[in-house]
Amino acid sequence: MAFEKVDKIWMNGQFVNWDDAKIHVLSHVVHYGSSLFEGVRCYNTKKGTAVFRLAEHTKRLFDSCKIYKMKIPYTPEQLNQAQLELIRINKMDSCYIRPLVYRGYNALGVDPSSCPIDVAIAIWRWGKYLGADALDKGVDVCVSSWNRMASNTFPAMAKAGANYMNSQLIKLEAIQNGYVEGIALDHNGMVSEGSGENIFVYFEGCLLTPPYNASILPGITRKTVITLAREMGMDVWERNIPREMLYIADEVFLTGSAAEITPIRSIDRIQIGEGMAGPITRKLQQAFFDVIENGNDKHGWLTFV
Repeated sequence: MAFEKVDKIWMNGQFVNWDDAKIHVLSHVVHYGSSLFEGVRCYNTKKGTAVFRLAEHTKRLFDSCKIYKMKIPYTPEQLNQAQLELIRINKMDSCYIRPLVYRGYNALGVDPSSCPIDVAIAIWRWGKYLGADALDKGVDVCVSSWNRMASNTFPAMAKAGANYMNSQLIKLEAIQNGYVEGIALDHNGMVSEGSGENIFVYFEGCLLTPPYNASILPGITRKTVITLAREMGMDVWERNIPREMLYIADEVFLTGSAAEITPIRSIDRIQIGEGMAGPITRKLQQAFFDVIENGNDKHGWLTFV
């Protein structure tokens, strides 16, 4: 999806022009993938422009950096305020927000210790990640031949740029084979997640989602769905899911800041349920969109710009 440029990007405490937001080709991040990032949505709700779960996204960014021994030279509140001010400066009523922490230019080598920790925040308009009709009609996906990384290799709980090389393989394979998305298994052969989304399965009256030890990212939309589902009285379990359960589930859907709540209509050409968004998925979508579209937020998830 091509960028629609905005006026300013925030870099190391300064607002710079979009076309001037550049780094050196010998920056550590370019050669060794040493970046941590977030994906945040800002919505034009009926009660005003608001960022969804801003504090939780920023906390996850700091947690990711802590795992990789990268000390962010700003406080969480400073980064929160920078995101809000960037939205105001660019006069956006809705957008996608990309905070990025990376090791910059000074020296090359696997040891990153002497490289500065740089921070940037960009925003742009981004539509429905998996297609305009995806939230209603669902998407066709496959189980990828690429597994998620094993425990004690790459830390899956960190939202690291390097982890998304694995995601790219999953996504490219899926697209080349005629699917919209791929679902990865973990190193034990259990369901993990999509290339950029968490996954939920509705099976025999229970809503299931893989646990953290299945090499998943601790998704914030995932956490939101768990909260909404439990408030509706659903049985929600974080547990290992065998691949074959995907095929016989009543409903399967993906969640993420970009994907929101996207139903899956087929997996490996096998129809799931009625081949469209099922009643449980729709119920959760309705509750989710009541927050982000209508601004009906009893949880304090919205930060108004």
